[in-house]
Amino acid sequence: MKKPATVSKAKDGDGESLLELEAKYCSWGDTVHYAKELTMFSRSEGIYLYDEKDTQYLDLQMWYSAVNFGYGNTRIAAALKKQIDTLPQLACQYLHKEKILLATKLARKMEAVFGDKGRVHFNVGGASAVEDAWKITRIHTKKILSFAFMGGYHGRTFGATALTSSYRYREQYGHFGDRANFIPYPYCFRCPYGKKRESCGMYCVQQFERLFETEYYGVVNKKGDSEFGAFFIEAVQGTGGYIVPPKDYFPRLKKTLEQHKILLVDDEIQMGFYRTGKFMALEHFGVKPDVVVMGKAMTNGMNPISAIWAREELISPAVFPPGSTHSTFSSNTLGTATALEALRLMEEEDFEGRVMKRGAYFLSRLKALAKKYPQMGDVDGLGLALRVEMCQRDGFTPNRALTDAMMNIGLSGTLTAGGRSKGLILDVGGYYKNVFTIAPSLYITEKEIDTATDLFEEALKRGIAQTE
Repeated sequence: MKKPATVSKAKDGDGESLLELEAKYCSWGDTVHYAKELTMFSRSEGIYLYDEKDTQYLDLQMWYSAVNFGYGNTRIAAALKKQIDTLPQLACQYLHKEKILLATKLARKMEAVFGDKGRVHFNVGGASAVEDAWKITRIHTKKILSFAFMGGYHGRTFGATALTSSYRYREQYGHFGDRANFIPYPYCFRCPYGKKRESCGMYCVQQFERLFETEYYGVVNKKGDSEFGAFFIEAVQGTGGYIVPPKDYFPRLKKTLEQHKILLVDDEIQMGFYRTGKFMALEHFGVKPDVVVMGKAMTNGMNPISAIWAREELISPAVFPPGSTHSTFSSNTLGTATALEALRLMEEEDFEGRVMKRGAYFLSRLKALAKKYPQMGDVDGLGLALRVEMCQRDGFTPNRALTDAMMNIGLSGTLTAGGRSKGLILDVGGYYKNVFTIAPSLYITEKEIDTATDLFEEALKRGIAQTE
């Protein structure tokens, strides 16, 4: 494959470099400038990104789990190209077959997985779909208040920030609507109650149950009717650090929600479409959702489209009639055609078997590495949603400095494990920004996992040398 030329000057930039133009004219309000030094990428293929010098970067985050099926997946790309040549544009007030077939596949799959009939509504991005889900719950329950988890992330639109726990997402803009009541997530490595997983007796869910014992705890009246209409969850917490809850947590939580007619909204934007080895992550816990939000990997990151699925009684035309919500590009032809092909791909291949096998292997390699380095305080995961929590030498105190150092070392493209200089793409999350949230391509091989582990160890060694 021909190597791209290094681009130092911008064609229309009056002799200035691209980075000089970026510094002057691009907003810094996104996340690009989290990195110490900016890396310019020019192409992608499979599980790799390449910079303008053609340095290869092994990607362990795949665009926040949007590209589950690899960069440039030829099958999905071909569906997009075909749609461009047939029906590339159509106002969403009109029908096209790809929308109908995609909704049908999703609804039938959800019925097979969770046992309930429902319908699918499309939107553009994850945050917009979250707000559509909130509209559904408000219509049904007539309640505007919701529960959400500490550490949860549901987007940065005004409504979605009210369901996202970090104050910093609301700080500059104030409140729009009612902020959620945030409940501790079952984060066993850093239990907010100081309990031990093996002996706590599910203390965190007990504390949630206690809220409903008396009106004076602020969530129910004398009759036990709740002021809250929904609980927005992530079955495996994403931005919070890929935290996997105890197996029995969600079944017990759901029992309390059902008793008080509180709807369960499952945000699968990061974990959906086999990231954890199941079609939807909540399947691992044997719980039925009322509403599911999905996006990202639905088109393998090739088109911004999202969706909600809801039970029939919540979304039927009788209760959610035409015009209840709308977005210009919501069910666009390019997105629905691309997603339809991605769904067909998922039907034809055994992603559950592949992901669980590769995930177990990757987890074993990381746990073996953790035995050598106490700084890898917690290593855990479900399928190919893996976490490495970086700590001080005590194996517990958060070590953000080491985490940042390793992330920047990976972006420098100067790792040498296995020969020529390489880079490593690592995503940072967690409550203390000290967790590597690892989400490789679902097609990753054992050989590539070995390479990734070697690169991670080299970055770790160099990071320790820089920070200790």
